[in-house]
Amino acid sequence: MQVVGYETPAGALFVSDASPRESVDDAAVERVALDPGTELSWRLGDRRCAGALHEGGHVACDAAAAPYCDAHRSTWVCARCTGTCLKDEMDCFDDHAVYVAAFAPDIFKVGVTKEWRLDTRLREQGADRAIHLRTVANGRIAREIEAGIAAHGLERGAGEPTEEREDDGLPDRVRVPTKVAGLAASVDGDAWARLLDGVDYEASFSFEYGLDLAERPVSETLASGTVIGTKGRILAVENGGTTYAVDMRDLVGHELHEGGSDREIQSSLGAFG
Repeated sequence: MQVVGYETPAGALFVSDASPRESVDDAAVERVALDPGTELSWRLGDRRCAGALHEGGHVACDAAAAPYCDAHRSTWVCARCTGTCLKDEMDCFDDHAVYVAAFAPDIFKVGVTKEWRLDTRLREQGADRAIHLRTVANGRIAREIEAGIAAHGLERGAGEPTEEREDDGLPDRVRVPTKVAGLAASVDGDAWARLLDGVDYEASFSFEYGLDLAERPVSETLASGTVIGTKGRILAVENGGTTYAVDMRDLVGHELHEGGSDREIQSSLGAFG
């Protein structure tokens, strides 16, 4: 078996029983839901290209590059757009939402998404709080606004205090290790309030993921233990008295073998208490 994908925000892994020599018709893909309490008992084997999911099946690949080889790696050019379309022809004519998301304790980012999937996109990223700044007519306008906020910060309304104030720009992405570092923390409400002081926005969001962690989990790549839950693409599992945070993307491409991990993994100090 091989991990060939993952799903957020619901939390699931896609596992294929195909070998690189089999056709898509031979490849059965199982969706493994990562619900709290689920027991995982897999050892990670060799890692290679995860191939491609296609019409409910899996096209396997024997290339050594992981998680994807050049033939199966997809590049989403819109992620690099700053208002000048990188495609042959602009096609993002849906209404787009510009948002700011908060990740505990005090990491804030700007982003854009199609308006109809704003709530889903925030959950996919594992945001703790967010505001919907505004809705615009298409992706080009949204990316221009995003780039401006990334460079110069948020615009303030007429009620802004009179003293001079210069905002730093907001990042447009947050790395998974940064999100893991804040898993056991709460959003700094004062910092969030300062960021939004004088800012006009359409709606606010607050999310709960049910992890209830007492301490920061240990970052590790494994597929064994009791599932605590997921937050974006981070999977939290308990194994041997230690809570681990697994980036599900790091599982993609690995072969799976029945039985718990047989390698040395780092334990938290609490595991020895």
